[in-house]
Amino acid sequence: MLLVLDLVGVAVFAASGALAAVHARLDVFGVMVLAAVTALGGGIVRDVLLGVTPPSTLRQWPYLVVPAVVALLVFRWHPAVSRLRRGVQLADALGLALFVVTGTSVALATGAPAVTSALVGVITGVGGGVLRDVLLNEVPTVLRREIYALAAAGGAVVVVAGDAAGLARLPVALGAAFLVAAVRVLALWRRWNAPTPHP
Repeated sequence: MLLVLDLVGVAVFAASGALAAVHARLDVFGVMVLAAVTALGGGIVRDVLLGVTPPSTLRQWPYLVVPAVVALLVFRWHPAVSRLRRGVQLADALGLALFVVTGTSVALATGAPAVTSALVGVITGVGGGVLRDVLLNEVPTVLRREIYALAAAGGAVVVVAGDAAGLARLPVALGAAFLVAAVRVLALWRRWNAPTPHP
């Protein structure tokens, strides 16, 4: 289950990174690199924090093939993909949800404490997007607008709480993923943002 959820999240975040690269006018190699960094960055940071070396995403071929294929598809048909702005935002919300759930679950499975597992889950969810924005010389989205990290934290807490209560993992994972995606979509729809300093 974790592998399937992880690969779906990889595909979604790869599309997000590839689109950002296309908008920045990078060449096909740049599109593929940014797609891979966005898709795999959070998982690599997660594994390094948990002492899983080499990172699992670099040891299993699907994790490398999926971002490459998605990047080439986006590069070829980016005008059509760009018109699906709301669809891409929804996909990004689903990717965040899946990565938070898998990141937290993997941390718990390695025996990490609850707080550590929740933090690792959040980092897994937002890490790839942060690396993408840094490579594009932008302030990371998670630091400047919209409810992003808060939604991730909520989902991570649900997974940790469900594990502590001894609940079945699949329903807890699905519920946490739904919570993250729903909060993220509502934030986009209602234009919710975290408070910022007044000028």
